[in-house]
Amino acid sequence: MSDDFSAGDDSTGSQRDDGSSIGHGFDLSAELAARERRNLLRRLSPANRVAERAQFAPAPGSALPVVDGEERLVLGANNYLGLTQDERVQDAAVAATEVVGTGAGASRLVTGDTLVHHDLETRLAEATGTDRALTFASGYAANVGTITALEPDVVFSDSNNHASTIDACRLSGAETIVYDHCDTADLASRMSDREQADDESWLVVTDSVFSVDGDVAPLEELCILAEQYGAWVMVDEAHAIGLYEDAGGIVQREGLSDRVDIQMGTLSKALASQGGYVAGAEELIEYLINHARSFAFSTGLCPPAAAAAAESLHIARTDDCRNRLWRNVEYLREELDGMGYHVPGETQIIPVRVDDRTAALELSEELYERGVVAPVIRPPSVPEGTTRIRVAPMATHSASDLATCLDAFRDAGREIGLL
Repeated sequence: MSDDFSAGDDSTGSQRDDGSSIGHGFDLSAELAARERRNLLRRLSPANRVAERAQFAPAPGSALPVVDGEERLVLGANNYLGLTQDERVQDAAVAATEVVGTGAGASRLVTGDTLVHHDLETRLAEATGTDRALTFASGYAANVGTITALEPDVVFSDSNNHASTIDACRLSGAETIVYDHCDTADLASRMSDREQADDESWLVVTDSVFSVDGDVAPLEELCILAEQYGAWVMVDEAHAIGLYEDAGGIVQREGLSDRVDIQMGTLSKALASQGGYVAGAEELIEYLINHARSFAFSTGLCPPAAAAAAESLHIARTDDCRNRLWRNVEYLREELDGMGYHVPGETQIIPVRVDDRTAALELSEELYERGVVAPVIRPPSVPEGTTRIRVAPMATHSASDLATCLDAFRDAGREIGLL
């Protein structure tokens, strides 16, 4: 209970400071005030477009947003290949709208199953090297639906896994054993210490690319451990699909398609759309169609989103956009490191570590004033004392854009005494 209100002496329930009763409801204002005092209150910041540059509006509350006239450089989005504004992707979405409709209209188990869905799933299966894929309304729904449908007895989960994985483990009712981040020795110890019943099912779950620091899970070592115990491995490729060999993810980069039992990912990042997917063996997909509640009881992915993702995946496989992204990433990482910033990681996500939360907020604000949008990642998204600015360039950022970014980081860092 927040100390902004106290329990009343009678049966009317708790009271606010002004004496008014909250009964058996919720004092949300106190919780919001507590977040604001700790510099943890987040607000919406509407933009006029999803692209490498955009205009932004102050947090509007319930009012309509009013964007200002200044266009800013966006370096915090997950639109890694910059395909949201690609004409080929937009044309595919328009064509699906005209031919199929704007929405699926029902669960795919009723009347919401279309040829557009199956085209996307065929392409996803090809990219992931699997028998078959199944799309969900969101990546969150894919994670929750899959893990709860499997009903594992034990889940071994990386400590830095996405919130959707954490929630899925809770909802599944499994005994969840959290191992230290990317620490296979700790996982091995926990698996060895766990007394296994003969009929017990185990699932090892990890992100491949972790969303905040861009570090990569040791997938081959995880597969070796899982195979020793006959456990299954599930990998969340949300921040990797579309970016590696043949537009696959880290599983494909490491040549592990035949050793990872469940590949899961999203369509909302590099694939410039919306939704999630699971890819694996034929039996897995048939099982999920019949047992995953978030699939069965949700309207199917809207056809324009499915078509946009399918076209984005095709472009990622055949275009030069992946190479352009990695060139931009390498250049930014080297230059930021050369300035004196601490920039760990190895992927398209470049975390600029500023462990003092106040300094990180000041840096983000100074960058914004200089026309660069790069968000602060702070607790509870990361542990206390590990705040950072998350920089995520796109394939469509120009050399001039990168120069603007670097100038802003240099000037802002000097302004607040970080450099």
